[in-house]
Amino acid sequence: METIPYSIVIPAYNEGERLGATLEKVLAYVRQQAWDAEVIVVNDGSRDNTAEIVRAFAEKDPLLRLVENPGNRGKGYSVRNGMLQARGEVVVFSDADLSSPIEEMPKLLDALAAGADIAIGSRWLRAELQTQRQSLHRQLFGRVFNLLLRIILGLKFKDTQCGFKAFTRRAAQTILPLQRIERWGFDPEILFLARKFGFRVEEVAVAWGHSGGTRLHPLVDGARMFQEMLRIRWYDLTGKYDVGPEATAQQARTLPGRPAPKV
Repeated sequence: METIPYSIVIPAYNEGERLGATLEKVLAYVRQQAWDAEVIVVNDGSRDNTAEIVRAFAEKDPLLRLVENPGNRGKGYSVRNGMLQARGEVVVFSDADLSSPIEEMPKLLDALAAGADIAIGSRWLRAELQTQRQSLHRQLFGRVFNLLLRIILGLKFKDTQCGFKAFTRRAAQTILPLQRIERWGFDPEILFLARKFGFRVEEVAVAWGHSGGTRLHPLVDGARMFQEMLRIRWYDLTGKYDVGPEATAQQARTLPGRPAPKV
């Protein structure tokens, strides 16, 4: 598969109301930067017109393509599916609401150029960059969640959950086939695997503004994410992540329409 410099992956579930504006901004910015790039929207079994919107844009712009999940599988599955089908030497995933504006992407690219394997956007490294904060109870939930990540998984980042991250191709194709968490708790698993395999992760302060319409329920999804933290630790203790390149390549074939990675 011929590679290109950049891929931007956008997971989408029932994003019909705001996806059009998002694609206009992302595609315009890519062209403004004169990047050799692709934009991939991964439709996670949406029940609205998400797929139709992407197809309409793709008919007019060859930079864009649609990837379909086999039904609704979750954000983690969507990110993995899109990133492992991407052709970029650098693969970025961004939330569909552009809570971190696409104009912040050069900050992540600069971190990779300086030697990082993974650059993760952070809302709390410089909190003054937040243009619209979450409610106090959601902020409290986030701080408790971050503390548990430090205790259970040893992740020392200020923010693991910002939906704006960049990977070198090698890091993505080594880590993503091993990912097992398919819903909200996939970010800590990716970062845990990055540390396990010795990849350098750089936390980067980015502008960020809370967007309405989030589907995360602090109590229900918080309990699920805590369980997923324990699952990550259990998978590691039981050797589920201890596989060689051949097994990694084999796991990469489990998603539809995706070539096995080069490892």
